[in-house]
Amino acid sequence: MSVENSRLDRESRTMARMVSLYCRAHHAASGADLCGACQDFLDYAKRRLSKCPYGDGKPTCSNCPVHCYKPAQREVASQIMRFAGPRMLIRHPLLAIAHKLDGFRKVGHPRELTRNERLHTHTEQESTD
Repeated sequence: MSVENSRLDRESRTMARMVSLYCRAHHAASGADLCGACQDFLDYAKRRLSKCPYGDGKPTCSNCPVHCYKPAQREVASQIMRFAGPRMLIRHPLLAIAHKLDGFRKVGHPRELTRNERLHTHTEQESTD
């Protein structure tokens, strides 16, 4: 995720903003600091995002055929997004609009990709690291 304005970088920033909004409202976190649980979740989400098989072609998680979060983390993500999603439009409108537009992205399951498509995606990810 070293490319400054890559799709994955934007997705990471969006998740960080959503977690921050949620944590401030539910856990009385102040400023830029997150509570321990929210920081652990954000670290988990960023690790999963960095291992996404789609790379910069990644759809939004709700439209993704691959569920890479464990069930417990998936429920936490759902709660966070349900709370923070509507608030993102007011607090971070550009990220919210970009995320909404990314929701129209359609992809197939990685197993359905041809060998060349998988190699091309993997090569693109390595060149940005």
